[in-house]
Amino acid sequence: MRVVSFNILNGRSLSDGEVDVGRLRDAAKLLDADVLGLQEVDRDQPRSHGLDLTAEVAAAMGGEGRFAPAIAGTPGQKWRPARDGDPASGPAYGIGLVSRLPVTRWLVTRLPSAPVRSPIVIPGPRRKVLWLRDEPRVLIAAVLATPGGPMTVANTHLSFVPGWNGAQLRRAALAVRALPAPRLLVGDLNLPGALPRWLTGWTPLADALTFPTQEPRVQLDHVLGHGPGLPPVVGCGAREMPLSDHRALIVDLGDAKADGMTDPAG
Repeated sequence: MRVVSFNILNGRSLSDGEVDVGRLRDAAKLLDADVLGLQEVDRDQPRSHGLDLTAEVAAAMGGEGRFAPAIAGTPGQKWRPARDGDPASGPAYGIGLVSRLPVTRWLVTRLPSAPVRSPIVIPGPRRKVLWLRDEPRVLIAAVLATPGGPMTVANTHLSFVPGWNGAQLRRAALAVRALPAPRLLVGDLNLPGALPRWLTGWTPLADALTFPTQEPRVQLDHVLGHGPGLPPVVGCGAREMPLSDHRALIVDLGDAKADGMTDPAG
């Protein structure tokens, strides 16, 4: 079983700044994931040609996908926090989860934004500090029917605000613990290195630098495991893709993909 976490930067490539749905579909096929957690996902946004990017990835994978909006509206313009019961169409931004295994249950948990604006450093010759309004976040979880029994995989993208993202991670882990074991929590946690393990007690299943994509210096993307019956890791690594500013984090579990690979970065 291959599990992947990938922050897709709304499908945009750094090489040309464009969103090419064919490139996104090819990337999904190349990753060959059984379960794929997507972050920074658009639905019905002009910058991504009005597409539902989760649906595009699901079609490429031949799987079932679900989009969970964090905000309704357009990032950087007019938006509001997404709410349960919002229409399943219209401009939105959030995360997606796609599975080639049958899904028996979906769960969405909303993670509120930080209450104050926070500083972000913009690197460059004239380094700038911007005070940004934090966006709300969301977690989506799927209970999967696997040959070995039920298994839970959850995906999220946490705040950039130090401390607040740690509190969000604890809340996300608590929500997932109510679902069947074994459990996986994947996503761009905006927390480096060993912090996710320290904050949750969950087991990190991959140790690989993921950001920025060309010369990665830090691991912000994680796959964490928890509970009895967790399959062994037989391969893991971070792979540079033809889009995004993050590398895709890949974890192979059990023997479903056993091919002698220990680092799928190539």
